[in-house]
Amino acid sequence: MPIKIKPLLRITLYALILITLFLLIGASYYFRDRIRLIPSFWERSHALVSHDKNASKETLETSLRQRADEAYQYALAHQFDLEHAVLINFSIHSGANRFFVWDFTKQQPIIESLVAHGYGAPGFESTNQSITFSNTPDSYASSLGKYRLGERSWSRWGINIHYKMHGLEPTNDNAFRRYIVLHSFDKIPTDETFPKYLPMGYSQGCPVISDEAMRRVDALLQTKAKPVLLWIYVDEP
Repeated sequence: MPIKIKPLLRITLYALILITLFLLIGASYYFRDRIRLIPSFWERSHALVSHDKNASKETLETSLRQRADEAYQYALAHQFDLEHAVLINFSIHSGANRFFVWDFTKQQPIIESLVAHGYGAPGFESTNQSITFSNTPDSYASSLGKYRLGERSWSRWGINIHYKMHGLEPTNDNAFRRYIVLHSFDKIPTDETFPKYLPMGYSQGCPVISDEAMRRVDALLQTKAKPVLLWIYVDEP
């Protein structure tokens, strides 16, 4: 003889089943990104930051010139602008200028700025003393490597202008999909703050510079017929 279920009990059972399904779907959605964010050794790298601005000044200047020479050769081989390139050395203390627009003719930087690095999601956290680099989506980490600066677009931050960044290497080829762009933020000081670090939290992986520097960079980039190379790097220990 079939068991009869009262209408109220039947409704209650259906409701419990629906609630259970919603909880399962919600849990799978919640943990999906968090499981994806569990880093493995090949998805991230670290770099220690120099704490001594003056003692390493000569070394850093030599490194900048060497990178500029390499950047020029890359630009020449890949149809980039041959007048300027953007070099970012994340080995430098965050309270010192580490964003440089290099002039290939003058052989020196013509624009300098403080620049924030990504603070990193759980598993990818960065500090001012040690930066974690990753190409993983949603890692909120900076990515090393060469980029092509692309379309000029509206930004909600800084001077309301940003430039798309297209990663050219395995270490940064997710940059466009991660919405990594060059932009400014009004909390980035115009002047160096060394020995005080920039506060963490200004960047989710984008290179973020001062408003004043961004105005100058924007004016320069708008004159370009060819794409400009941007290179984020660290010095070898």
